[in-house]
Amino acid sequence: MEIGLQIKMNEKLFLRNPEQSELGKKIIMHSIQLIHKDGFEAFTFKKLAESVGTTEASVYRYFENKHRLLIYIAAWYWTWLHYQVIYQTHNIEDPVVKLKKIIKLLSTTVTDDLKTSYIEESLLHQIIITEGTKTYLTKRVSEDNKDKLFKPYKDLCNHIANIILEYNPDYHYPKSLASTIIEIAHFQNFFREHLPSLTDFNELNCDCTPVTFLEDMLFRVLRKEYVE
Repeated sequence: MEIGLQIKMNEKLFLRNPEQSELGKKIIMHSIQLIHKDGFEAFTFKKLAESVGTTEASVYRYFENKHRLLIYIAAWYWTWLHYQVIYQTHNIEDPVVKLKKIIKLLSTTVTDDLKTSYIEESLLHQIIITEGTKTYLTKRVSEDNKDKLFKPYKDLCNHIANIILEYNPDYHYPKSLASTIIEIAHFQNFFREHLPSLTDFNELNCDCTPVTFLEDMLFRVLRKEYVE
């Protein structure tokens, strides 16, 4: 029996909740596939409607524009990833083990979750790596922030920051370090795939991965003898 995972989304992200109809779920599923295939710049609601087998007007009943749809799927991913972090670390007491588990979740290939049949997390993870910064690197970021559209990302960063403080309560920059780890994991994976001269992670250096790099960086920064 398949058990569904229900993720509550910010109502300001959509005009009509896509999770409450089969058409809405298809819109989400096909948007992820199209953005992954063609990129966000080439993605349009016209192409999305053709892929779903509906009209552009029907798509616009769910989302104001394609940027709001991108924020929606990004927020969905961050909420899902936060759930994975909590689920996979909740029985672990040692903050070192927790942080290593989190780094692995951030840095390695994502597999599709059977509890979310209409969303391919593996593709969504790649979209976050290539397109994720486009959700907030905009002129209206402050307005979107007031509407709490980035709360799932912030919640994940705060969760990681709290675990950082478990390891070293005296560290002064836990939130900055948490968000940096997330972004470095994404950038290094992107560089490895598209701009390999910017990384040390290639076929000639197969013993080194973003996971080992991030662990090395994190625990050097957080060493117990850290002093300002």
